[in-house]
Amino acid sequence: MLNLRSFDWPGETCTLPAGTQLMRRADATSEVLYLATGRVALGMVDGDALAHRMGMVEGPSWLNASCAVLGLAPMADAVAETSVQVQRVPLKSFEAGLAELPPAALTVLRDVSLAHRQQAELVISRLAKDAEARCAEWLLRHAEPTAGAPDKLAVLLRQRKCTIAAQLGIAPETLSRVLRHLRERHLISGSGRVLDLLDLNGLRALAGP
Repeated sequence: MLNLRSFDWPGETCTLPAGTQLMRRADATSEVLYLATGRVALGMVDGDALAHRMGMVEGPSWLNASCAVLGLAPMADAVAETSVQVQRVPLKSFEAGLAELPPAALTVLRDVSLAHRQQAELVISRLAKDAEARCAEWLLRHAEPTAGAPDKLAVLLRQRKCTIAAQLGIAPETLSRVLRHLRERHLISGSGRVLDLLDLNGLRALAGP
């Protein structure tokens, strides 16, 4: 968004280990975070883990600059996936830097920040459908007739579970837990690369409209 080198930003620079929560959704923005190096996951923290994943940011990049530009709180949590180097710019200093921009450039920046915010709102509305519902919907969408039994359906996992989990916006551990719950409820069976769909009506009810 803004280039850190464009201004003489004040603020502490620190190195933090993987697992550090850098940003909490709905918390008022008091400082603007610039990710110099490392990788950060964005999503929804549940307990001590990132249960719902929205995306990923790699440095160098701003983390919550659009929130500061709009004067709004973050919509997502941010957790370091690797060791990260972060510069913490006080909000007042960041706002003073923005004030140095030409009015036209500031208008464009606000428009881009608003568009980014609206995209995040769409992603979060998708996350509002719980993990089991999204997993059931995914299974139904990828169902194929079983070889030798065309009246039965199964899903061949052609991708790694971590890739499927990313498509669903959840952590790999959450996907494994959901699949286990579906097996316990006798909606699916199988634990390898082939999942048999035992109860299509039950999966449809779980997936919802």
